[in-house]
Amino acid sequence: MYHPSASVTRQSAGSVAGLLEPRRPELRGADAEAIHFQRCTWCGTAMYHRLLCPVCQGSELRTERSEGTGTVRHSTVVHRNTPAARNVSLIEMAEGFVVRGRVMGPLIGIHSGDRVRLSTVKDPVRGEPVFQLLDEPYRAWS
Repeated sequence: MYHPSASVTRQSAGSVAGLLEPRRPELRGADAEAIHFQRCTWCGTAMYHRLLCPVCQGSELRTERSEGTGTVRHSTVVHRNTPAARNVSLIEMAEGFVVRGRVMGPLIGIHSGDRVRLSTVKDPVRGEPVFQLLDEPYRAWS
C-alpha cells in the first residue's frame, strides 16, 4: 500500500494537476449550471475532463467556464437500458472541446450541424448535460 510521505505537499483540486474544481454551493444561477472545461496553459488546447493535454501532454491546465453554445457533431438513438428511446450526441462547444450529452427535441429532428445551447435541465439518470436546439428543428424533405 502506498502512503505519501509527510514532506510531500499534496496538490489541491483545480491546481496544476489539472483536476476540475469541485462544485461550490455558493455558486448560483448561470454559473452553477455552466460546463467547466480545461485549457492547456502551454498550447491553448481546450478539453473536457482530462488530466493531461492531448496535444502537448502538458499537465498545467486551467479551469474555465463555457458560454454554453455548440454544434451537434454526431447524434444517435439508443434503445438499450432505457424504458424509452433517447438520443446520445457529441456536441462540439464554441470553445473547441467536445462533450457527450443529450439534445431535447424529436429524435428524428436532431442532425449533425444543428446549433444547440446548454439547458438548465440535467439528465437525472446519467448526469450528462442536456442541450436544446437553437434553430427550428423542421427541415425540408430531401
